[in-house]
Amino acid sequence: MKLNSRIDRTSYIPFYAQVQDALKEYIQHGDAQPGDQLPSEPDLCALFDVSRTVIRQALTGLENEGLIVRRKGRGTFVAEPKIGESLFQELTGFHHDMSQKGFPPVSQVLKQAVIPANAKVAAALQLDPETPVIQIDRLRYVDDEPIVLVTTYLPHALCPGLIEADLTHRSLYDYLESAYDLEIARGRRMLEAIVASEHVAELLEVNEGAPLISLESVSYLEDGTPLEYYHALHRGDRSMFEVELIRSSDKSTIGKVLAGELEQ
Repeated sequence: MKLNSRIDRTSYIPFYAQVQDALKEYIQHGDAQPGDQLPSEPDLCALFDVSRTVIRQALTGLENEGLIVRRKGRGTFVAEPKIGESLFQELTGFHHDMSQKGFPPVSQVLKQAVIPANAKVAAALQLDPETPVIQIDRLRYVDDEPIVLVTTYLPHALCPGLIEADLTHRSLYDYLESAYDLEIARGRRMLEAIVASEHVAELLEVNEGAPLISLESVSYLEDGTPLEYYHALHRGDRSMFEVELIRSSDKSTIGKVLAGELEQ
């Protein structure tokens, strides 16, 4: 479809909202593909016959909806669609979620070392402080684009060979199951919105201050032993999480949900 640049100047709908809706419809109908550059602000001003302030308000709205990305000095581009991950449906990892959707991820391992557990990591894994743990920092890519930066900690005593494992194209969970028969049975995940620091922004190829989804998780074996603690930073413009809600007459199940204990 052709971009509708007509502004109804008799309408109660603000000009910026009309521009935003027109561009949104144009993008969502597939006339502008992900990665395509939109006209410049001056060109949009001329096209819609409105002020630059109106155009900037419209673009800010589209950016907040995740439909466009504005790159300083380069212009405005149609955003890539967000990649969905399950949050509470099955206890799966990023590798499994992405592979199931046809986007097998690749990991750049930034660090893989045995370190003494600090107080926070020790508490999460129910270890004494300074107990050896394996720390793995990975920058995870989908279609050659960095999507998530994750730092994982596991007790060294449970999986000592992990320090040598190549996780570039392999699921950590699959490795733990095949090499050590360690299968995660449940987990607790905490989600919050944050902004990117300068260092993280550089790694994820976003602007400093860009929105990120912070995911913190502790995963447990069937007997309740903590196996994994991780902290992941997902790009807000490329990630969304799917949550499955249940209704149950089982009071014990409802109690677990209300207590935040019904995890994947």
